[in-house]
Amino acid sequence: MRQKRCGAGIASVTAAGAGDDGSTAEGQTLWHGRFEGGSAEELMAFTVSLPFDRRLATDDIAGSRAHVRGLGRGGLLDDAEVAAVIGALDAVEAELGAGSFTFAASDEDIHTAVERRVSELAGPPGAKLHTGRSRNDQVATDLRLWIKRALTDIAARVVALQETLLARAVEAGDAPIPGYTHLQRAQPVLLAHHLLAHGWALARDLDRLLAARVRADVSPLGAGALAGSSLPLDPEATATDLGFAAVFDNSLDAVSDRDFVAEALFALALCGVHLSRLGEEWVLWTSDEFGFVTLDDAYATGSSMLPQKKNPDIAELARAKTGRLIGNLTGLLVTLKGLPLAYNRDLQEDKEPLFDSVDQVSLALVALEGMVRTAVFHTDRMAAAADTPAAGATDLAEWLVVGGTPFREAHAIVGDLVRRSLAGEAALADLVTADDRLGPEAGALLAPGVSVRRRATRGGAGPAPVAAQLGRFRQRVAADRSRLPG
Repeated sequence: MRQKRCGAGIASVTAAGAGDDGSTAEGQTLWHGRFEGGSAEELMAFTVSLPFDRRLATDDIAGSRAHVRGLGRGGLLDDAEVAAVIGALDAVEAELGAGSFTFAASDEDIHTAVERRVSELAGPPGAKLHTGRSRNDQVATDLRLWIKRALTDIAARVVALQETLLARAVEAGDAPIPGYTHLQRAQPVLLAHHLLAHGWALARDLDRLLAARVRADVSPLGAGALAGSSLPLDPEATATDLGFAAVFDNSLDAVSDRDFVAEALFALALCGVHLSRLGEEWVLWTSDEFGFVTLDDAYATGSSMLPQKKNPDIAELARAKTGRLIGNLTGLLVTLKGLPLAYNRDLQEDKEPLFDSVDQVSLALVALEGMVRTAVFHTDRMAAAADTPAAGATDLAEWLVVGGTPFREAHAIVGDLVRRSLAGEAALADLVTADDRLGPEAGALLAPGVSVRRRATRGGAGPAPVAAQLGRFRQRVAADRSRLPG
Protein backbone atom coordinates (compact mmCIF):
# COMPACT_ATOMS: atom_id res chain seq x y z
CA MET A 1 0.00 0.00 0.00
CA ARG A 2 1.33 3.44 -0.86
CA GLN A 3 0.08 6.99 -0.55
CA LYS A 4 -0.78 8.77 -3.76
CA ARG A 5 -1.81 12.38 -4.14
CA CYS A 6 -4.36 13.35 -6.75
CA GLY A 7 -5.27 17.00 -6.91
CA ALA A 8 -5.53 18.34 -3.36
CA GLY A 9 -6.26 15.10 -1.52
CA ILE A 10 -4.26 12.07 -0.37
CA ALA A 11 -5.78 8.63 -0.34
CA SER A 12 -4.53 5.09 0.10
CA VAL A 13 -4.28 3.28 -3.20
CA THR A 14 -3.20 -0.19 -4.12
CA ALA A 15 -0.73 -1.16 -6.77
CA ALA A 16 -2.38 -4.55 -7.28
CA GLY A 17 -3.91 -5.64 -10.57
CA ALA A 18 -7.54 -5.61 -11.61
CA GLY A 19 -10.11 -7.25 -9.38
CA ASP A 20 -11.17 -10.86 -9.90
CA ASP A 21 -14.29 -9.68 -11.69
CA GLY A 22 -12.22 -7.78 -14.26
CA SER A 23 -13.12 -4.37 -12.89
CA THR A 24 -10.56 -1.66 -12.27
CA ALA A 25 -9.84 -1.29 -8.57
CA GLU A 26 -9.42 2.09 -6.94
CA GLY A 27 -5.92 3.40 -7.46
CA GLN A 28 -5.33 1.73 -10.82
CA THR A 29 -4.87 3.47 -14.12
CA LEU A 30 -6.52 2.32 -17.32
CA TRP A 31 -3.09 1.19 -18.51
CA HIS A 32 -1.90 -0.63 -15.36
CA GLY A 33 -1.24 -3.90 -17.18
CA ARG A 34 1.67 -2.42 -19.11
CA PHE A 35 3.49 -1.07 -16.05
CA GLU A 36 5.02 -2.82 -13.06
CA GLY A 37 4.61 -0.07 -10.49
CA GLY A 38 2.21 2.73 -9.76
CA SER A 39 2.39 6.24 -11.11
CA ALA A 40 4.55 8.84 -9.44
CA GLU A 41 2.76 11.36 -7.28
CA GLU A 42 4.31 14.15 -9.36
CA LEU A 43 2.97 12.68 -12.60
CA MET A 44 -0.55 12.48 -11.25
CA ALA A 45 -0.42 16.00 -9.83
CA PHE A 46 0.76 17.43 -13.15
CA THR A 47 -1.53 15.50 -15.48
CA VAL A 48 -4.77 15.42 -13.52
CA SER A 49 -7.67 17.16 -15.27
CA LEU A 50 -10.57 16.24 -13.00
CA PRO A 51 -10.77 19.69 -11.36
CA PHE A 52 -11.92 21.19 -14.65
CA ASP A 53 -13.19 18.38 -16.88
CA ARG A 54 -15.74 17.16 -14.32
CA ARG A 55 -18.15 19.59 -15.95
CA LEU A 56 -18.23 17.12 -18.86
CA ALA A 57 -19.89 14.51 -16.64
CA THR A 58 -23.34 14.75 -18.21
CA ASP A 59 -21.89 14.44 -21.69
CA ASP A 60 -19.58 11.59 -20.68
CA ILE A 61 -22.53 9.62 -19.36
CA ALA A 62 -24.59 10.37 -22.49
CA GLY A 63 -21.73 9.20 -24.70
CA SER A 64 -21.25 6.08 -22.58
CA ARG A 65 -24.92 5.18 -22.81
CA ALA A 66 -24.79 5.43 -26.60
CA HIS A 67 -21.60 3.38 -26.69
CA VAL A 68 -23.11 0.66 -24.48
CA ARG A 69 -26.20 0.48 -26.68
CA GLY A 70 -23.88 0.16 -29.66
CA LEU A 71 -22.00 -2.68 -27.97
CA GLY A 72 -25.33 -4.36 -27.45
CA ARG A 73 -26.29 -3.98 -31.11
CA GLY A 74 -22.93 -5.44 -32.09
CA GLY A 75 -23.41 -8.49 -29.86
CA LEU A 76 -20.49 -7.54 -27.62
CA LEU A 77 -22.80 -7.17 -24.60
CA ASP A 78 -25.93 -9.20 -24.03
CA ASP A 79 -29.21 -7.59 -23.01
CA ALA A 80 -28.62 -8.19 -19.32
CA GLU A 81 -25.17 -6.62 -19.49
CA VAL A 82 -26.47 -3.61 -21.38
CA ALA A 83 -29.18 -3.14 -18.77
CA ALA A 84 -26.70 -3.49 -15.92
CA VAL A 85 -24.27 -0.94 -17.32
CA ILE A 86 -26.99 1.52 -18.35
CA GLY A 87 -28.49 1.19 -14.87
CA ALA A 88 -25.08 1.91 -13.33
CA LEU A 89 -24.64 4.95 -15.58
CA ASP A 90 -28.07 6.20 -14.49
CA ALA A 91 -27.06 5.76 -10.87
CA VAL A 92 -23.78 7.62 -11.40
CA GLU A 93 -25.67 10.47 -13.06
CA ALA A 94 -28.04 10.62 -10.10
CA GLU A 95 -25.14 10.67 -7.63
CA LEU A 96 -23.41 13.45 -9.53
CA GLY A 97 -26.63 15.43 -9.70
CA ALA A 98 -27.28 15.03 -5.99
CA GLY A 99 -23.70 15.86 -5.06
CA SER A 100 -23.22 12.49 -3.38
CA PHE A 101 -20.70 11.10 -5.86
CA THR A 102 -17.41 10.35 -4.11
CA PHE A 103 -14.33 10.95 -6.21
CA ALA A 104 -11.32 8.73 -5.57
CA ALA A 105 -7.75 9.94 -5.44
CA SER A 106 -7.01 7.85 -8.52
CA ASP A 107 -9.67 9.62 -10.64
CA GLU A 108 -7.43 11.62 -12.93
CA ASP A 109 -10.36 12.80 -15.04
CA ILE A 110 -14.13 12.56 -15.18
CA HIS A 111 -13.96 9.68 -17.65
CA THR A 112 -12.00 7.41 -15.31
CA ALA A 113 -14.17 8.50 -12.39
CA VAL A 114 -17.37 7.50 -14.17
CA GLU A 115 -15.93 4.20 -15.40
CA ARG A 116 -14.59 3.32 -11.95
CA ARG A 117 -17.95 3.92 -10.32
CA VAL A 118 -19.84 2.06 -13.04
CA SER A 119 -17.57 -0.94 -12.47
CA GLU A 120 -18.26 -0.77 -8.76
CA LEU A 121 -22.00 -0.69 -9.31
CA ALA A 122 -22.40 -3.04 -12.27
CA GLY A 123 -19.76 -5.62 -11.38
CA PRO A 124 -18.25 -7.68 -14.24
CA PRO A 125 -20.37 -6.03 -16.99
CA GLY A 126 -18.96 -2.67 -15.95
CA ALA A 127 -15.50 -3.76 -17.03
CA LYS A 128 -16.86 -4.01 -20.58
CA LEU A 129 -17.85 -0.32 -20.76
CA HIS A 130 -14.59 0.66 -22.44
CA THR A 131 -14.74 -2.09 -25.05
CA GLY A 132 -13.92 -0.68 -28.49
CA ARG A 133 -13.48 2.81 -27.11
CA SER A 134 -10.45 4.94 -26.32
CA ARG A 135 -10.34 7.98 -24.13
CA ASN A 136 -9.25 9.71 -27.32
CA ASP A 137 -12.60 9.36 -29.09
CA GLN A 138 -14.44 9.46 -25.76
CA VAL A 139 -13.04 12.86 -24.77
CA ALA A 140 -13.60 14.31 -28.25
CA THR A 141 -17.21 13.10 -28.16
CA ASP A 142 -17.84 14.57 -24.73
CA LEU A 143 -16.34 17.91 -25.69
CA ARG A 144 -18.37 18.16 -28.89
CA LEU A 145 -21.57 17.40 -27.00
CA TRP A 146 -20.70 20.03 -24.41
CA ILE A 147 -19.75 22.71 -26.91
CA LYS A 148 -22.97 22.23 -28.88
CA ARG A 149 -24.97 22.96 -25.76
CA ALA A 150 -22.71 25.79 -24.61
CA LEU A 151 -22.82 27.62 -27.93
CA THR A 152 -26.60 27.27 -27.99
CA ASP A 153 -26.80 28.94 -24.58
CA ILE A 154 -24.43 31.73 -25.64
CA ALA A 155 -26.38 32.30 -28.84
CA ALA A 156 -29.61 32.69 -26.87
CA ARG A 157 -27.97 35.33 -24.69
CA VAL A 158 -26.71 37.17 -27.75
CA VAL A 159 -30.27 37.31 -29.08
CA ALA A 160 -31.51 38.58 -25.72
CA LEU A 161 -29.06 41.49 -25.90
CA GLN A 162 -30.11 42.17 -29.50
CA GLU A 163 -33.73 42.32 -28.38
CA THR A 164 -32.87 44.79 -25.63
CA LEU A 165 -30.93 47.01 -28.03
CA LEU A 166 -33.91 46.92 -30.39
CA ALA A 167 -36.34 47.86 -27.62
CA ARG A 168 -34.16 50.76 -26.49
CA ALA A 169 -33.73 51.92 -30.10
CA VAL A 170 -37.49 52.01 -30.60
CA GLU A 171 -37.88 53.86 -27.31
CA ALA A 172 -35.25 56.44 -28.35
CA GLY A 173 -37.35 57.65 -31.28
CA ASP A 174 -35.69 60.55 -33.12
CA ALA A 175 -33.34 61.54 -30.29
CA PRO A 176 -29.95 62.56 -31.73
CA ILE A 177 -26.50 61.84 -30.39
CA PRO A 178 -23.08 62.86 -31.68
CA GLY A 179 -21.48 60.36 -34.02
CA TYR A 180 -17.74 60.11 -33.45
CA THR A 181 -14.62 59.33 -35.39
CA HIS A 182 -11.28 59.35 -33.56
CA LEU A 183 -13.47 60.03 -30.48
CA GLN A 184 -14.04 63.51 -31.91
CA ARG A 185 -17.55 64.70 -32.74
CA ALA A 186 -18.12 64.11 -36.42
CA GLN A 187 -21.79 64.16 -37.50
CA PRO A 188 -25.04 63.78 -35.57
CA VAL A 189 -26.81 60.44 -35.75
CA LEU A 190 -29.93 59.11 -34.10
CA LEU A 191 -29.41 57.30 -30.82
CA ALA A 192 -31.44 54.46 -32.32
CA HIS A 193 -28.95 54.25 -35.16
CA HIS A 194 -26.05 54.01 -32.72
CA LEU A 195 -27.70 51.28 -30.67
CA LEU A 196 -28.56 49.28 -33.78
CA ALA A 197 -24.92 49.40 -34.88
CA HIS A 198 -24.12 47.24 -31.87
CA GLY A 199 -27.10 45.04 -32.68
CA TRP A 200 -25.87 44.29 -36.20
CA ALA A 201 -22.41 43.38 -34.88
CA LEU A 202 -24.06 40.93 -32.49
CA ALA A 203 -26.03 39.47 -35.41
CA ARG A 204 -22.73 38.58 -37.08
CA ASP A 205 -21.52 37.12 -33.80
CA LEU A 206 -24.59 34.91 -33.77
CA ASP A 207 -23.79 33.73 -37.31
CA ARG A 208 -20.29 32.74 -36.24
CA LEU A 209 -21.43 31.01 -33.05
CA LEU A 210 -24.03 28.94 -34.88
CA ALA A 211 -21.57 28.13 -37.69
CA ALA A 212 -19.04 26.94 -35.10
CA ARG A 213 -21.77 24.80 -33.58
CA VAL A 214 -22.47 23.20 -36.96
CA ARG A 215 -18.83 22.20 -37.34
CA ALA A 216 -18.80 20.80 -33.82
CA ASP A 217 -21.84 18.66 -34.63
CA VAL A 218 -19.81 15.66 -35.85
CA SER A 219 -19.47 12.46 -33.84
CA PRO A 220 -15.96 11.04 -33.32
CA LEU A 221 -17.21 8.05 -31.33
CA GLY A 222 -15.92 4.86 -32.92
CA ALA A 223 -12.60 6.28 -34.04
CA GLY A 224 -10.92 4.54 -31.12
CA ALA A 225 -7.42 5.59 -30.19
CA LEU A 226 -6.66 6.58 -33.79
CA ALA A 227 -7.43 3.74 -36.21
CA GLY A 228 -11.00 2.64 -35.64
CA SER A 229 -11.75 -0.88 -34.40
CA SER A 230 -11.85 -4.50 -35.49
CA LEU A 231 -14.98 -4.96 -33.38
CA PRO A 232 -18.50 -4.79 -34.88
CA LEU A 233 -19.16 -1.15 -34.01
CA ASP A 234 -21.44 1.21 -35.92
CA PRO A 235 -20.26 4.84 -35.59
CA GLU A 236 -23.18 6.09 -37.67
CA ALA A 237 -25.71 4.51 -35.32
CA THR A 238 -24.08 5.96 -32.20
CA ALA A 239 -23.87 9.36 -33.90
CA THR A 240 -27.61 9.23 -34.54
CA ASP A 241 -28.22 8.02 -31.00
CA LEU A 242 -26.36 11.05 -29.62
CA GLY A 243 -28.11 13.53 -31.89
CA PHE A 244 -25.07 14.41 -33.99
CA ALA A 245 -25.72 15.67 -37.50
CA ALA A 246 -22.74 13.83 -38.99
CA VAL A 247 -20.10 11.21 -38.26
CA PHE A 248 -16.34 11.34 -38.76
CA ASP A 249 -14.77 10.29 -42.06
CA ASN A 250 -11.19 9.76 -40.90
CA SER A 251 -10.30 8.24 -37.54
CA LEU A 252 -6.95 10.05 -37.30
CA ASP A 253 -8.65 13.37 -37.88
CA ALA A 254 -11.53 12.53 -35.56
CA VAL A 255 -9.39 12.15 -32.42
CA SER A 256 -6.94 14.98 -33.18
CA ASP A 257 -9.32 17.63 -34.53
CA ARG A 258 -9.75 20.64 -32.29
CA ASP A 259 -10.68 23.04 -35.07
CA PHE A 260 -14.13 23.25 -33.55
CA VAL A 261 -12.69 24.45 -30.25
CA ALA A 262 -10.50 27.05 -31.97
CA GLU A 263 -13.47 28.26 -34.01
CA ALA A 264 -15.62 28.54 -30.93
CA LEU A 265 -12.88 30.48 -29.15
CA PHE A 266 -12.58 32.83 -32.12
CA ALA A 267 -16.33 33.43 -32.25
CA LEU A 268 -16.35 34.05 -28.50
CA ALA A 269 -13.31 36.33 -28.67
CA LEU A 270 -14.79 38.47 -31.44
CA CYS A 271 -18.09 38.63 -29.59
CA GLY A 272 -16.07 39.77 -26.60
CA VAL A 273 -14.43 42.46 -28.70
CA HIS A 274 -17.86 43.76 -29.64
CA LEU A 275 -18.99 43.69 -26.03
CA SER A 276 -15.79 45.51 -25.07
CA ARG A 277 -16.59 48.25 -27.58
CA LEU A 278 -20.07 48.62 -26.12
CA GLY A 279 -18.58 48.69 -22.64
CA GLU A 280 -16.02 51.34 -23.56
CA GLU A 281 -18.75 53.63 -24.85
CA TRP A 282 -20.82 53.24 -21.71
CA VAL A 283 -17.80 54.01 -19.56
CA LEU A 284 -17.58 57.31 -21.47
CA TRP A 285 -21.32 57.98 -21.66
CA THR A 286 -21.83 57.55 -17.89
CA SER A 287 -19.04 59.98 -17.01
CA ASP A 288 -19.86 63.54 -15.96
CA GLU A 289 -17.93 64.75 -18.99
CA PHE A 290 -20.44 63.10 -21.33
CA GLY A 291 -23.49 62.77 -19.08
CA PHE A 292 -25.42 60.76 -21.66
CA VAL A 293 -26.46 57.85 -19.40
CA THR A 294 -27.20 57.12 -15.76
CA LEU A 295 -26.91 53.50 -14.69
CA ASP A 296 -29.50 51.80 -12.56
CA ASP A 297 -28.20 51.26 -9.04
CA ALA A 298 -28.53 47.49 -9.44
CA TYR A 299 -26.04 47.56 -12.33
CA ALA A 300 -23.44 49.90 -10.86
CA THR A 301 -21.03 49.86 -7.94
CA GLY A 302 -19.80 52.41 -5.43
CA SER A 303 -16.46 53.37 -4.00
CA SER A 304 -14.97 52.16 -0.74
CA MET A 305 -13.63 55.67 -0.09
CA LEU A 306 -15.46 58.17 -2.31
CA PRO A 307 -19.13 58.47 -1.25
CA GLN A 308 -20.23 60.26 -4.42
CA LYS A 309 -19.04 57.59 -6.85
CA LYS A 310 -21.22 55.43 -9.11
CA ASN A 311 -18.98 53.19 -11.16
CA PRO A 312 -19.72 51.33 -14.44
CA ASP A 313 -17.96 48.12 -13.37
CA ILE A 314 -19.92 45.90 -15.77
CA ALA A 315 -18.83 47.98 -18.74
CA GLU A 316 -15.24 48.09 -17.53
CA LEU A 317 -15.02 44.35 -16.94
CA ALA A 318 -16.61 43.61 -20.31
CA ARG A 319 -13.78 45.66 -21.75
CA ALA A 320 -11.09 44.00 -19.62
CA LYS A 321 -12.14 40.37 -19.94
CA THR A 322 -11.76 40.51 -23.71
CA GLY A 323 -8.02 40.23 -23.13
CA ARG A 324 -8.65 36.84 -21.53
CA LEU A 325 -10.77 35.74 -24.46
CA ILE A 326 -8.11 36.70 -26.97
CA GLY A 327 -5.45 35.01 -24.83
CA ASN A 328 -7.48 31.81 -24.66
CA LEU A 329 -7.73 31.72 -28.45
CA THR A 330 -4.07 32.44 -29.12
CA GLY A 331 -2.98 30.01 -26.42
CA LEU A 332 -4.88 27.14 -27.99
CA LEU A 333 -3.68 27.98 -31.50
CA VAL A 334 -0.08 27.90 -30.28
CA THR A 335 -0.75 24.55 -28.59
CA LEU A 336 -2.19 23.06 -31.78
CA LYS A 337 0.30 24.42 -34.28
CA GLY A 338 3.08 21.89 -33.60
CA LEU A 339 1.14 18.67 -33.03
CA PRO A 340 1.59 15.63 -35.28
CA LEU A 341 -1.27 13.23 -35.90
CA ALA A 342 -3.04 11.85 -34.04
CA TYR A 343 -3.88 12.36 -30.37
CA ASN A 344 -1.32 14.03 -28.10
CA ARG A 345 -1.78 14.83 -24.41
CA ASP A 346 -1.31 18.49 -25.34
CA LEU A 347 -4.97 18.39 -26.36
CA GLN A 348 -5.93 18.26 -22.70
CA GLU A 349 -5.19 21.99 -22.76
CA ASP A 350 -8.22 22.70 -24.96
CA LYS A 351 -10.77 22.60 -22.15
CA GLU A 352 -9.75 25.24 -19.65
CA PRO A 353 -9.60 28.08 -22.20
CA LEU A 354 -12.87 26.92 -23.75
CA PHE A 355 -14.69 26.67 -20.43
CA ASP A 356 -13.32 30.02 -19.33
CA SER A 357 -14.29 31.82 -22.52
CA VAL A 358 -17.80 30.39 -22.47
CA ASP A 359 -18.22 31.38 -18.83
CA GLN A 360 -16.91 34.92 -19.28
CA VAL A 361 -18.91 35.71 -22.43
CA SER A 362 -22.05 34.22 -20.89
CA LEU A 363 -21.71 36.36 -17.78
CA ALA A 364 -20.86 39.47 -19.78
CA LEU A 365 -23.87 39.12 -22.07
CA VAL A 366 -26.30 38.78 -19.19
CA ALA A 367 -24.78 41.65 -17.20
CA LEU A 368 -24.60 44.01 -20.19
CA GLU A 369 -28.17 43.20 -21.17
CA GLY A 370 -29.36 44.21 -17.73
CA MET A 371 -27.21 47.33 -17.74
CA VAL A 372 -28.56 48.51 -21.11
CA ARG A 373 -32.15 47.58 -20.32
CA THR A 374 -32.32 49.51 -17.06
CA ALA A 375 -30.19 52.59 -17.86
CA VAL A 376 -31.63 56.09 -18.24
CA PHE A 377 -30.69 58.02 -21.37
CA HIS A 378 -30.29 61.77 -21.04
CA THR A 379 -31.41 62.74 -24.51
CA ASP A 380 -31.20 66.44 -23.72
CA ARG A 381 -27.47 66.16 -23.10
CA MET A 382 -27.08 64.04 -26.20
CA ALA A 383 -28.98 66.55 -28.34
CA ALA A 384 -26.97 69.48 -27.02
CA ALA A 385 -23.75 67.68 -27.93
CA ALA A 386 -25.08 66.56 -31.31
CA ASP A 387 -26.34 69.96 -32.44
CA THR A 388 -23.17 72.02 -32.19
CA PRO A 389 -22.81 74.12 -35.37
CA ALA A 390 -19.60 72.42 -36.50
CA ALA A 391 -21.48 69.12 -36.74
CA GLY A 392 -23.17 70.48 -39.87
CA ALA A 393 -19.92 71.29 -41.66
CA THR A 394 -20.28 68.36 -44.04
CA ASP A 395 -23.80 69.51 -44.91
CA LEU A 396 -22.39 72.88 -45.91
CA ALA A 397 -19.80 71.25 -48.17
CA GLU A 398 -22.46 69.04 -49.75
CA TRP A 399 -24.71 72.09 -50.26
CA LEU A 400 -21.89 73.70 -52.24
CA VAL A 401 -21.37 70.46 -54.21
CA VAL A 402 -25.03 70.45 -55.25
CA GLY A 403 -24.47 73.97 -56.59
CA GLY A 404 -21.56 72.78 -58.75
CA THR A 405 -18.54 73.40 -56.52
CA PRO A 406 -15.97 70.58 -56.65
CA PHE A 407 -15.90 68.76 -53.35
CA ARG A 408 -12.25 69.49 -52.57
CA GLU A 409 -12.88 73.19 -53.06
CA ALA A 410 -16.08 73.02 -50.99
CA HIS A 411 -14.19 71.22 -48.24
CA ALA A 412 -11.56 73.95 -48.17
CA ILE A 413 -14.17 76.75 -48.09
CA VAL A 414 -16.03 75.26 -45.14
CA GLY A 415 -12.82 74.29 -43.35
CA ASP A 416 -11.63 77.91 -43.56
CA LEU A 417 -14.89 79.14 -42.08
CA VAL A 418 -14.63 76.63 -39.21
CA ARG A 419 -11.08 77.74 -38.55
CA ARG A 420 -12.08 81.40 -38.43
CA SER A 421 -14.97 80.62 -36.11
CA LEU A 422 -12.75 78.66 -33.73
CA ALA A 423 -10.29 81.56 -33.76
CA GLY A 424 -13.04 83.78 -32.33
CA GLU A 425 -13.86 85.85 -35.42
CA ALA A 426 -17.60 85.10 -35.25
CA ALA A 427 -20.08 82.31 -34.80
CA LEU A 428 -19.94 79.77 -37.61
CA ALA A 429 -23.56 80.40 -38.58
CA ASP A 430 -22.87 84.13 -38.92
CA LEU A 431 -19.80 83.51 -41.07
CA VAL A 432 -21.75 81.15 -43.31
CA THR A 433 -24.67 83.55 -43.69
CA ALA A 434 -22.31 86.41 -44.58
CA ASP A 435 -20.34 84.39 -47.13
CA ASP A 436 -21.44 85.11 -50.73
CA ARG A 437 -20.82 81.50 -51.72
CA LEU A 438 -23.17 80.21 -49.01
CA GLY A 439 -25.60 82.73 -47.48
CA PRO A 440 -28.72 82.41 -45.29
CA GLU A 441 -30.03 79.26 -46.98
CA ALA A 442 -26.82 77.42 -46.19
CA GLY A 443 -26.70 78.96 -42.72
CA ALA A 444 -30.07 77.37 -41.95
CA LEU A 445 -28.43 73.96 -42.31
CA LEU A 446 -26.67 74.57 -39.00
CA ALA A 447 -29.91 74.87 -37.02
CA PRO A 448 -30.46 72.18 -34.34
CA GLY A 449 -31.79 68.89 -35.70
CA VAL A 450 -31.37 69.79 -39.36
CA SER A 451 -28.20 67.86 -40.12
CA VAL A 452 -29.37 64.49 -38.86
CA ARG A 453 -32.67 64.79 -40.75
CA ARG A 454 -30.74 65.23 -43.98
CA ARG A 455 -29.16 61.77 -43.76
CA ALA A 456 -31.47 59.96 -46.18
CA THR A 457 -29.57 57.09 -47.82
CA ARG A 458 -30.16 53.43 -46.97
CA GLY A 459 -28.50 52.50 -43.69
CA GLY A 460 -27.96 56.16 -42.88
CA ALA A 461 -28.46 57.91 -39.57
CA GLY A 462 -31.56 60.01 -40.36
CA PRO A 463 -35.16 59.33 -39.28
CA ALA A 464 -36.37 57.81 -42.56
CA PRO A 465 -33.53 55.31 -43.11
CA VAL A 466 -33.44 54.46 -39.40
CA ALA A 467 -37.16 53.70 -39.46
CA ALA A 468 -36.53 51.31 -42.34
CA GLN A 469 -33.52 49.87 -40.55
CA LEU A 470 -35.59 49.22 -37.44
CA GLY A 471 -37.94 47.14 -39.54
CA ARG A 472 -35.08 45.13 -41.00
CA PHE A 473 -33.44 44.62 -37.63
CA ARG A 474 -36.72 43.57 -36.05
CA GLN A 475 -37.04 40.91 -38.75
CA ARG A 476 -33.43 39.86 -38.24
CA VAL A 477 -33.83 39.46 -34.49
CA ALA A 478 -37.00 37.39 -34.96
CA ALA A 479 -35.16 35.23 -37.49
CA ASP A 480 -32.20 34.88 -35.12
CA ARG A 481 -34.50 33.80 -32.31
CA SER A 482 -36.01 31.13 -34.59
CA ARG A 483 -32.54 29.87 -35.57
CA LEU A 484 -31.66 28.88 -32.02
CA PRO A 485 -31.44 25.10 -31.73
CA GLY A 486 -34.22 23.62 -29.67
